[in-house]
Amino acid sequence: MKNYLVIGGSSGIGKALVKQLTEAGNQVYATYCKNNINEQLPNLNIQQMDVVEENINLTLPEIIHGFAYCPGSIQLKPFKNFTPNDFIQDYQLQVIGSIKVLQHILPNLKAASQAAVVFFSTVAVQTGFNFHAQVAASKGAIEGLTKALAAELAPRIRVNAIAPSITQTPLAAKFLSTEEKITANAKRHPLKTIGQAKDIANIAQFLLSEQAAWITGQIIGVDGGISTLRT
Repeated sequence: MKNYLVIGGSSGIGKALVKQLTEAGNQVYATYCKNNINEQLPNLNIQQMDVVEENINLTLPEIIHGFAYCPGSIQLKPFKNFTPNDFIQDYQLQVIGSIKVLQHILPNLKAASQAAVVFFSTVAVQTGFNFHAQVAASKGAIEGLTKALAAELAPRIRVNAIAPSITQTPLAAKFLSTEEKITANAKRHPLKTIGQAKDIANIAQFLLSEQAAWITGQIIGVDGGISTLRT
């Protein structure tokens, strides 16, 4: 049994990842900010935490084998309508939040013989899309952080990031609120489907596991082919 920490484990991809890790027999420590995890899962320790708050107060084991940071936001609008504060708030949630937690638990990760970190980016960083300036800016920072930390923390701690396209989660609900929107978004992808939370969680679980022991410093697209294919 291994110990994993999932920040933002009560919704979407984080919730799917918590379920998969616990069902595989691991001890999972998961946090939520607003929505509690309402499923009764084995080996699950649930704690409340707001990643924007100054202090981190978590009860964790001495050894943590893997860490996934899942909180995110999707604000899409023309660049001229964003304020500098919009960018700052998004950066606080997605970049500063991940930095604070990782610094807090770094001794726990180093206590493991091998450990892994998974961050989340977006396909919009390396494939430009209209109206994605805010999310691409903060997630672009995540991609840079991923590679820098992968170099600095090797060989004991692996660091990777997943870059999904639009996924059927509560975070993206307003963009997939009707069958027409779902169909239109699906058609943009070569695989002609919308990603599901479990599709992304599958890759996250793999990257956290020993099966990915020779993978670090990578930004892995899980995006229905939209970033690389034109059909």
